[in-house]
This record gives sequence, C-alpha cells and structure tokens, in this order.
Amino acid sequence: MHFAAFAAVGESVQEPLKYYLNNVAATIHLLSAMKKAGVNKFIFSSTCATFGVPETLPISENLHQAPINPYGQSKLDIENVLKALAVSDDFRFAVFRYFNAAGASEDGTIGEDHAPELHLIPLAIQAATGQRSVLKIFGTDYPTPDGTCLRDYVHVDDLSRAHIAAFPMLEDSGTQLFLNLGTGTPFSVKEIIDAVEKASGLKVPIEYDTRRAGDPPALYADSTLAKQTLGWELKYPTVEGIVATAWKWHSDNPNGFED
Repeated sequence: MHFAAFAAVGESVQEPLKYYLNNVAATIHLLSAMKKAGVNKFIFSSTCATFGVPETLPISENLHQAPINPYGQSKLDIENVLKALAVSDDFRFAVFRYFNAAGASEDGTIGEDHAPELHLIPLAIQAATGQRSVLKIFGTDYPTPDGTCLRDYVHVDDLSRAHIAAFPMLEDSGTQLFLNLGTGTPFSVKEIIDAVEKASGLKVPIEYDTRRAGDPPALYADSTLAKQTLGWELKYPTVEGIVATAWKWHSDNPNGFED
C-alpha cells in the first residue's frame, strides 16, 4: 500500500517540480523496485483532485479526469502508469480516490498531527483551543449555499476498511480497481466550523481571505461502486461523528504526538 506523497494543493501550484519529483518520479522508482522483486499487488492512494472541476456532482468513477493543479495531475499520472503496467505484466492494483480524509482512530491513539498543519478540522480545533490565533477561510464567494467550498469528509478508519476489503481481490489476476471513497454528503467550511464548535463547546475565531489557486468550488463522491464492489459500509456517515473523534484526540493530546 503506497500512501506517501506531498498533498498540499496550494503548494503544488507554487512548487510543481517538488510534486512531480516526489509523487511521480519516486513512485515510478518504487514500482520499478517492486517489479525487480516480483511484487505484483499494489494499493494506491489517489485523490478526488484528479477530476478537477467535475462536470457533474456527485463524482462517479466514469467522469472525465481533468486536474486543475499539479497535485491532482501527479496522482493521475501514476494512475496511468498502473494501467500500463497491468497491460504489460501480471500486475494487480486498486486505486482509491480519497475525498477529504479526516477524524481520529476509534481507539483514540492516532490523530492528525502535521507540520505544518494544512487540514481544516485540526486547524479549526487549534483555533478553538487558542493554539492559533484564527482560522483562515479562503474564499467566501463560491457558487455554494454559504459561499464557502463544499467538500466530502470521510473518516480515516472507514478508508482503512476499504483497503483491507481489497486485499482478497488482488489475489485474482487482472484485477484493476478504480474506486471513489467518500460519504457522498458535502459540507461547507462554515459547517465544519459549526461542527467543531458543537463538539468542543468553544468558539472558532475566523478570518476571511481570498480564494486559493486550484480549489474547485465543490467535490463530493458517488461511492456506490465501492460499496457494491467491496461491500464497504460507512461507520461514520456524518461530519459530526467524524469531528467528535478528532476533538477527542486533540483534547487528549493538545501538543500532538509530543504528548
């Protein structure tokens, strides 16, 4: 299972070579090493960013992929490499296009602790607890109900269950899976802030800023195919449940893994 990548959309626009070297070139080196070692089963963490600004919503697997930032393009490039490998050799793979991975582990031992932190839910929690002065909202003029971006937040443990469900399928020669993993329910930036305030009982101080380059107005999944193919069921279908697990971990670990 290959999870390693740079994943900041804005940074990818500013430093595209950094993303192509790490996400594309390094992954090709990994695949080359696998081929030499005779390893022919691969699960790849891709992204909904491969679709760019989708033609229709929710996003199904058969929509045209047209990334609008180097991050999304780097993931699509590897999807195409995997297709080519499957034609040339007995190479089996599953590509999972994540929507917004979020939340903390069910047992409370693992949570989000990035340096720098770029994900909305932990950023909102840090603002609520005073670890940062404000939470910046990038763009309030999108064509959405409240003017902020709409995203599909899927719990990290639900994502992990999809990966495990794919293991037996990779035993079959010719397996090529391309599956979207999301809840199918979009939530705006403001709705995420509301959920953090509800879970924590604290106010999230906010500051409005202009749109970031490369951010589509709305992205949310049609995960019907993943459910049919893998028997995948969501344990955390609501953003309130996802945020509650994140809040528990952050409140127990205010300094992240330093605690």
